[in-house]
Amino acid sequence: MNGDPVNIIGYDPVGAWEHNAGSVEEILRYRNPAGITWIDMNRLDNGLISELAKTFRIHPLTVEDILDTKQRPKAEEFDDYLFITFKAIHQSEDGPIFEQISIVLKEDTVLTFQERPGDNFDGIRKRIRDNAGRIRRLGADYLAYALMDAVVDEYFFVLDALGDEIENFEDRAADDSDTNFIPDIQKTKQKLFILRKSIWPLRDSVSHIIHSESNVLRSELEPFFKDLHDHVLQAAETVENYRELVAGVMEVNLSAVSNGMNKIMKVLTIISTLFIPLTFIVGVYGMNFEIMPELHFPYGYPAVMGIMLLVAAGMLIFFKRRRWI
Repeated sequence: MNGDPVNIIGYDPVGAWEHNAGSVEEILRYRNPAGITWIDMNRLDNGLISELAKTFRIHPLTVEDILDTKQRPKAEEFDDYLFITFKAIHQSEDGPIFEQISIVLKEDTVLTFQERPGDNFDGIRKRIRDNAGRIRRLGADYLAYALMDAVVDEYFFVLDALGDEIENFEDRAADDSDTNFIPDIQKTKQKLFILRKSIWPLRDSVSHIIHSESNVLRSELEPFFKDLHDHVLQAAETVENYRELVAGVMEVNLSAVSNGMNKIMKVLTIISTLFIPLTFIVGVYGMNFEIMPELHFPYGYPAVMGIMLLVAAGMLIFFKRRRWI
């Protein structure tokens, strides 16, 4: 795609063509009046979106939602179009990348607004060019479904990658010396939180579409959107399962750290306990009295040392028999 922000694909059962445009005039020139037109904007150009809104009678509130990239996924019905906004999630080396995609579905036109260049719609474009499948025989509502389905399919690639991360955490959980474990798993937990905010509302949006009475949706598309709803629900349930797994893994790690600390405290307690009677003996014979019976005993020093060793050994034997060590 060249520097123009808009890609236009027109098609019908007979043929398909594709152009790039940078203005509303060019868009209208390439629009397919007898078939379906897909107008895809690959970045949010405020001026061009405002012009498109005037040309295609898009409500100002819809324009606000398109430009608000923090918008919650939703679906809304208007007089002559259906508006859908949701999150695309792309997998990268640094983790999931979230992008807002908005769809305005009219009777013979689909307008898509992407937050940034690059998407996973190339398969749909190829199907249109090659007349593969049913896409060129069905209407604009099927194109909207296909776009949403492509986005939802990519959710599972992202979830698979997160699943691998969680499996790695399960292997690391029992290692109480892994100082990076908690920061790393907190990052994954944050990713799951954002995924949940992106996927769960989409379930309600698709349900709204299924029960919609909009003129731009045909009843024949209901099975397709129901299947899409099932996929979204599956992705949402996977996120919930992963969140529970992460919570369980964190508990295992906390238990491992606690057990390690208990072992350390146990060793320190035993050492301290051993030295209590020894300190008492040393303290008694360290008193500065001139008259003490043992002071002038020739074997006093080795005798005291022997007693101290016997006391320490006796205490260790006692601890061992009580299974404290």
